[in-house]
Amino acid sequence: MLRLYVDLMSQPSRAVYIFMKKAKIPFQTNLVNLAKAEHRTEEFTAITPFQRVPAIDDNGFKLSESVAILRYLCREHKVEDHWYPRDSKTQARVDEYLEWQHLNTRISCAMYFQHKFLMPKMFGTEVNQKKVADFQSRMEDALETFETVWLKGQPFLGGSQISIADIIAACELEQPSMAGYDVCEGRPLLTAWFQRVREACHPHYDEGHVIVNKVRAKQGAKAPGSKL
Repeated sequence: MLRLYVDLMSQPSRAVYIFMKKAKIPFQTNLVNLAKAEHRTEEFTAITPFQRVPAIDDNGFKLSESVAILRYLCREHKVEDHWYPRDSKTQARVDEYLEWQHLNTRISCAMYFQHKFLMPKMFGTEVNQKKVADFQSRMEDALETFETVWLKGQPFLGGSQISIADIIAACELEQPSMAGYDVCEGRPLLTAWFQRVREACHPHYDEGHVIVNKVRAKQGAKAPGSKL
């Protein structure tokens, strides 16, 4: 059976986990605790020399990088076409977002969360307000583009139906909420899109975010677009 290596605090880990659950791809979950440096063990390094989650071992074929994994799974398994369309032009739109997001929603949301919440908590350091402000500005620029370009005239990032791009995006945009930032505030298109993604991935969306939800509850924070 395919083995999936994840830490559900990791945005890309959640995306692959939720997709595999929703697409009904059989797999065994292997948890890798990043906080305990389990990704640096010899055992996990044998799965991926990059020592990052998510990763898969598909009967001896080992692969890392969430986007590569999602594309591979869509090719190898009989999943519904809308996840990664076979039509070249529709697939290209999904790919376009998957390439754009790395230096936009991915890096800005992740680094905002790390500098505002994760690093001060892990290392007992003061919040670097300059870096937080910088990444918040970059994040808000990306969110503006998300609404005005990617969601312009369509319900999902690749068109009329949900795709792997939407799951990747949603998991990234959940991360800042643990640091008290609601990406949906003042952004109605983004709020409506979030609701569509959650509904389309129910009940596995909440399963994938169980740890995130616990962190938010402890911090008195809320999920993007929701009320306390």
